[in-house]
Amino acid sequence: MKKRLRIATGSSTNTTPPASCATPASSSTPRVRSSTPTPILTSSTTCHPTPAWRSRPRVQSSRRFSPPCRLTSPNPSPCAARAASKSAPSCGQSAIDARTCFETLRAVSTPDSKPAGISLSTAVAVVVANMVGTGVFTSLGFQVGGLPSGFALLVLWAVGGLCAFCGALAYGELAAAMPRSGGEYHFLARIFHPAAGFMAGWISFTVGFAAPIALAAMAFGKYFGGVVPGASATVLSVFMVLVVAVVHSAGIHTAARFQNAATWMKVALILVFIGAGAALGEGHGARFTPAAEDWALVTSTPFAVSLVYVMYAYAGWNATTYIVGDIREPRRNVPLSIALGTLLVTGLYLALNTVFLHAAPMDELEGRVEVGHVAAGHLFGESGGRLMSGLICLGLVSSVSAMTWVGPRVAMTMGQDARLLAPLARVDRRGTPQVALALQTLIVAALLMTSTFEKVLTCVQFSIQLCSFLTVLGVMVLRRTQPGLHRPVRCWGYPLTPLIFMGISLWMLVYVLKERTWESLAGLGIMVSGLLVYAVSAKNGMTAKAL
Repeated sequence: MKKRLRIATGSSTNTTPPASCATPASSSTPRVRSSTPTPILTSSTTCHPTPAWRSRPRVQSSRRFSPPCRLTSPNPSPCAARAASKSAPSCGQSAIDARTCFETLRAVSTPDSKPAGISLSTAVAVVVANMVGTGVFTSLGFQVGGLPSGFALLVLWAVGGLCAFCGALAYGELAAAMPRSGGEYHFLARIFHPAAGFMAGWISFTVGFAAPIALAAMAFGKYFGGVVPGASATVLSVFMVLVVAVVHSAGIHTAARFQNAATWMKVALILVFIGAGAALGEGHGARFTPAAEDWALVTSTPFAVSLVYVMYAYAGWNATTYIVGDIREPRRNVPLSIALGTLLVTGLYLALNTVFLHAAPMDELEGRVEVGHVAAGHLFGESGGRLMSGLICLGLVSSVSAMTWVGPRVAMTMGQDARLLAPLARVDRRGTPQVALALQTLIVAALLMTSTFEKVLTCVQFSIQLCSFLTVLGVMVLRRTQPGLHRPVRCWGYPLTPLIFMGISLWMLVYVLKERTWESLAGLGIMVSGLLVYAVSAKNGMTAKAL
């Protein structure tokens, strides 16, 4: 039985590689001895340099293949793995210096060295930026017509926050148990069937992120029109999307710095707006205390349909499940970022909508996309309203940036599994999937030229909510089919919290299918097209990971 040898303090300085890593040599090779002690090597590697022991014959290996000396680390990123493979010393080279190998290992394994991936604060920023964007600044105008009650509208936003938080708890368990980028694409493929995962990934790739980016860009153009009257909203929207795409093509670290700055600036903007509304708002008849007729509104069809817009505003609470490979300590930080981000955004939404309803009359908000501009005009006057609209534009840039980061990672993961989509998996030396990023940007530009805001929103949200429903259902399925699966984080309140999410989602989906049939069927059509593409991909070959 072959034993592993390590460098120990002794009288030899000239060391030789272990037999399993050494170049085959004859038994007559002369030995070199010295009286200088050799340091102890404690770093973990797949092979270890071994001293030329004074009193022990040289150990020979029966292997003829010599594996290279590679450094191992938990959860290495693709970029770090490539860098390590290039820089790690190979013990199979006869000219290797053991001291150089030791110094390299010590430098790489130093505790003070910065781990690969983004931090928890950046992960929370990604969640917040994905959530706080187009929805909260645009969707209230589509809700006040069917729900003319301040209390019913706040209950609507509270129900949306409860649904999102219950979903976040369920997604946290899946992300910790199966840490891989891709979101629903990865989860549904592992739990149900690769076809289900591909369908979800297809939705995310084609419209799941491209359409919300386009909607945020549309809102950017409309709000910017309030700052500079006469400016072309479409041209401004396309230009902003292209600028953000260029920033993200510069690499993950540049994108992280840009995202952090834009997100926390947006949160500060919202807090200032809330404070100003509380101090300067005169009140325009919105009633926030419950009345007898309000409870009937809460159980009405308009409430269920309006929940589509609210859930669109909360969309993005699962953002970090799509970029697991970019996050440091994903088993801990992904579930934590989802929960913290969702709680923070729920509080911001309730306060912000209270200010909107308190600052402007409902009849002026009804049917308007730029509700923030209307409310700011009542709070600060025309000039102040323009200034606030400009700041909201900057906040929308943060949302576009977050979705521009997340969306291409889903396409990249799909490209790793399907040969038909293999070009999407290409990553440059800075860790950016450039082909996927470019394709998503083209889809966004095309969407900006077509369709209307409300129809695009309903179609996209129906298909996304259905995929989220299936994913949370998968938590319960996995508990029964794989009870022994290692779950570092378990869904708090199980099974009540997943049931709450699925109940609210199903109620909303049924009402939307009934009231907005064509938009819902368009969402189902996107899902069917994904299954057709999967069938073609399966014929061309899927990798073992997908199967």
